[in-house]
Amino acid sequence: MKAFLVLAHAEPRSFNAAMHDTAAQALRSRGHDVRTSDLHAMNFNPVSDRRNFTSVKDAAYFKQQVEEMHATEVGGFAADVEAEMQKLEWCDLMIWQFPLWWFGAPAILKGWADRVLAMGRTYGGGKMYDTGVFKGKRAMLSVTTGGPEVSYKPDGGNGDIHGVLRPIQRGILRFLGFDVLAPQLVYGPVRMDDGARKAILEGYAKRLAEVQNEKPIDVGVYR
Repeated sequence: MKAFLVLAHAEPRSFNAAMHDTAAQALRSRGHDVRTSDLHAMNFNPVSDRRNFTSVKDAAYFKQQVEEMHATEVGGFAADVEAEMQKLEWCDLMIWQFPLWWFGAPAILKGWADRVLAMGRTYGGGKMYDTGVFKGKRAMLSVTTGGPEVSYKPDGGNGDIHGVLRPIQRGILRFLGFDVLAPQLVYGPVRMDDGARKAILEGYAKRLAEVQNEKPIDVGVYR
């Protein structure tokens, strides 16, 4: 299996970084091929503009989807975007590792999605959901929260965590055709002692040792 891991955390000693490193080691130990994108270490630029492209369709007016379609046709994506697209196209499994910020992904990861998930190359022309470009591939979110688990229950103060993650799991991953695996959720690791954090890392490694056998979850539909 070919796995692509995307990390969105600025601190290399963070628990998110530990989760990312655990995933990479666990998958490689099982003989899987792993490629990674540590977005902060790469100094990845999350801002979408004409720098996404080496080609130009309309020099007078910038419409990103028009330029994406044109770049798809002529091979006109900037080198940093193209490199990420190739990892995305290469993998069988993609894992996003990030802390939940303001009920969503950090800006650097959202910007990565804005730039890399380009129309024409990754969706469009009727290719979405069950007919998506990445049909047959799988994706998973590995997420840490600041608040405790009780806050993310259906009757909790922050609402159901699955509802919080739905715009990403349904609106991005499933939209692109990925089968979505159950998220790896860690609630409030900052409040845990080292023993508890170690146990979580060990459990995550154990899960990933058999991840190829997991079934996708139902991420619902928008109504």
